[in-house]
Amino acid sequence: MKICFLGDVMLGRGVNEASKHMSPQDHWGDTLELLSLADLRIINLECAITDYNTPWTKTPKVFHFRAEPRAVEILKAARIDICSLANNHTLDFCEQGLLDTRDYLLRAGICPVGAGKDIYEASKPCLVKAGNFTVGVVAFTDNEPPFAAGENKPGTNYLEVSLDPSVLTEVERTIQQTRDLGADIVIFSDHWGPNMRLRPSPLFKQFARRVIELGADVFYGHSAHIFQGIEIYQHKPILYDTGDFIDDYAVDPVLHNDWSFVFECSFDGYSFSSLTLYPVKLSFARVQRARGQECQQIMQRMLELSAELGTKLEVHDEFMMYQA
Repeated sequence: MKICFLGDVMLGRGVNEASKHMSPQDHWGDTLELLSLADLRIINLECAITDYNTPWTKTPKVFHFRAEPRAVEILKAARIDICSLANNHTLDFCEQGLLDTRDYLLRAGICPVGAGKDIYEASKPCLVKAGNFTVGVVAFTDNEPPFAAGENKPGTNYLEVSLDPSVLTEVERTIQQTRDLGADIVIFSDHWGPNMRLRPSPLFKQFARRVIELGADVFYGHSAHIFQGIEIYQHKPILYDTGDFIDDYAVDPVLHNDWSFVFECSFDGYSFSSLTLYPVKLSFARVQRARGQECQQIMQRMLELSAELGTKLEVHDEFMMYQA
């Protein structure tokens, strides 16, 4: 079984405008072939999908990302199966925007996870069939505390990044609940930490390892807008940050938020067996596989960052691999 993990997908603002003149498939470029070969495709959706156009003003916020409902066709074009909504943009257009987003995704056959009409819906795992397996995804964020869901309040599944016993108890409870609901493989998604950081902090490394120790099979991180190194811990992958995948963002010429990967995890039975990384280059509202010298530069950065975490990757012409 193969699962593709992608970084932040932001379909609002400039991407929303560009989509009026592009086909849904155009935004994914030549990554569509890779995605079509996977059994499951998971993204962090970094915007609201809604016609509701009143932005969040309850607390100060600089950026508000909104895509019109036709954006769902972009997700369908790549056969996206699961969207994490536990992030700092899901409520950019208030609670109505969040509820609309969930509704549009569900109508399209895409499973939203990590946000909902109340804390019970926001914390509910997403379970999907992939081949002969049931994959369960739980999604959290430590971003934008005012967005947190409550008993009668729509919002995100907020969780502080901490080694406090109460936090770890919640992690363990959620993973066990997902197993009890029938998941063979559990993915822990976390939209965490500040932007533009090349390396996870010591606390983040400790936290991700504890998540694995508490029963998750994959740690799927995002938020920094640039990819970070990969760690294999207890024979399971920690993707500290998967970077960006589709957006309209200004590009930092040093940190390169326009570089990332398709992260393809393979499983043999219930066990992680390999990770294949396909470098990609983002342009305005579009992504494509990286080629030539730039492909080599992207892989070299990942090689070095992962080596710092004790992970040795095999470098091939246009992709990288870790073989368990």
